[in-house]
Amino acid sequence: MSAVGLGDVPAWLRPFHVLSNGEKFRAGLARLICESPQLAVIDEFTSVIDRQIAKIGAQAFAKAWRRGTGQVVLLSCHYDIIEWLQPDWIYDTSEARFARDCLRQRPTIELQIYKVKGSVFRHFKPHYYLDLPYPVAAEYFVGIVGNEPVCFIAVAPLFTAKAYRATRLVVMPEWQGAGVGMWFLDAIGQYHLDGRGRCGNQFTTFFHTSHPQLCAAIRRSKKWTQTGAMLYGANKRKSAEHILSSRERTGKVFNSRNRISKGCCSGYGGHFRAVQSFKYLG
Repeated sequence: MSAVGLGDVPAWLRPFHVLSNGEKFRAGLARLICESPQLAVIDEFTSVIDRQIAKIGAQAFAKAWRRGTGQVVLLSCHYDIIEWLQPDWIYDTSEARFARDCLRQRPTIELQIYKVKGSVFRHFKPHYYLDLPYPVAAEYFVGIVGNEPVCFIAVAPLFTAKAYRATRLVVMPEWQGAGVGMWFLDAIGQYHLDGRGRCGNQFTTFFHTSHPQLCAAIRRSKKWTQTGAMLYGANKRKSAEHILSSRERTGKVFNSRNRISKGCCSGYGGHFRAVQSFKYLG
């Protein structure tokens, strides 16, 4: 699903029948890629979805499909997806014309980045997979294509490690799969490495994510290096021992009247939490 641009985690948790037309379209493409047939035909390709979603979705599908060995024929009445697909051959039924190459160059995407208030995050929050408070002392950035906001990120100081930490990266569903997220992340990392962030420090940027497609893209980039990975949260027993120790130091040890004894603290951690860590090199 990530490979075709359906990287919206909240959408992964919904049944198929409640998805939007664009999400259903991408989910269908994801299933086709998983099945990986040697020959396939898709009728009405991108016909029932918004044209912006159609263009980016077509590019994402073409990129993912070319990683395999199969052949696919896409039937569509729309011409606006041709340059995004870059097909090996085109047959135009209206002119009975066959061409072996796409003569149109893929359009460029101009991403403009602005510093904004944290309140802008409310437009992106429905597509973010966690419900967390705003990071302390953070600066916020939004990426715009044309007049449309397409991505958002927050960057908080991590001066104890002589670094910054980027978090809350969100790319709107209709723009996922086009590489916008990586361009945005690179630009923000370079912005802070050049000393243009809070306090003007020329520090690197750390970034953590669980998104499989994004992790793969960052690992392929020479501008980033991986610094860590884990599958589970903190040690639950150590967390419980730390909480009990803290209670003893402050004299707040619970008794049986409170229905909580000293030894029944559960602690935090131990849950599945596949997180990978990266550092921006420039």
